[in-house]
Amino acid sequence: MSQSTSPDQPLKIIIIDDHELVLDATISALKQRYSNAEMITVQNSRDGLEKIEQWRPDLAIVDLSMPEAIGEIAQTRTGIQLLKTLMERYPRLNIVVQSAHARSLAQLKSAISTHEGGFTIADKSMPMREMLTKVDWALQGLIFTPKEMRHRLEIKPEWLEVLHLAFQESLQDKAIAERMHIAERTVRHYWTKIQDALDVYPDEGINIRVQTEKRAREAGLLD
Repeated sequence: MSQSTSPDQPLKIIIIDDHELVLDATISALKQRYSNAEMITVQNSRDGLEKIEQWRPDLAIVDLSMPEAIGEIAQTRTGIQLLKTLMERYPRLNIVVQSAHARSLAQLKSAISTHEGGFTIADKSMPMREMLTKVDWALQGLIFTPKEMRHRLEIKPEWLEVLHLAFQESLQDKAIAERMHIAERTVRHYWTKIQDALDVYPDEGINIRVQTEKRAREAGLLD
């Protein structure tokens, strides 16, 4: 479940949603953006887990309210449990959650904070182009959580160390990894967490590291 694919290995996307209209609209938009991608759809949690185990996709787009099995009632707690299971079993799976009730995801904050793959949340009411942006970010391994999930700024000590080494000692990611005795991939993972906490996301024409430093200084995280 790598975050990128080679020309000989097309992008694999699974959409788990029990709403036919949402499925149709999502598939249509994805096909325009990722014309060579392979896509499958399922409409309940149980089948979703089975297909992911068999197919090993690069990206899972998951509704929050869904039935556990065919014929059962859609419930938010089913989607919450599905996401929890996915993050436990597949820590590098890129995930996009489509939901109008993002507040429920607050109970997964700990799991999201340690997830190694991309994890973004797209409100179902947003324009499809914005949903596709969240898909792009997830495939880049980025984290995006809405503001209502971030009641206060939460910065872990290891994230502060990354900020210090990058912006006060001018170290690149490889050197930061060596100093902290961690993998360079872990440093990149910390950056996604830092940027989500500071509400910094990719924007055309803006250097994301420069913006991160600016926000960190405004928040008092750097001298």
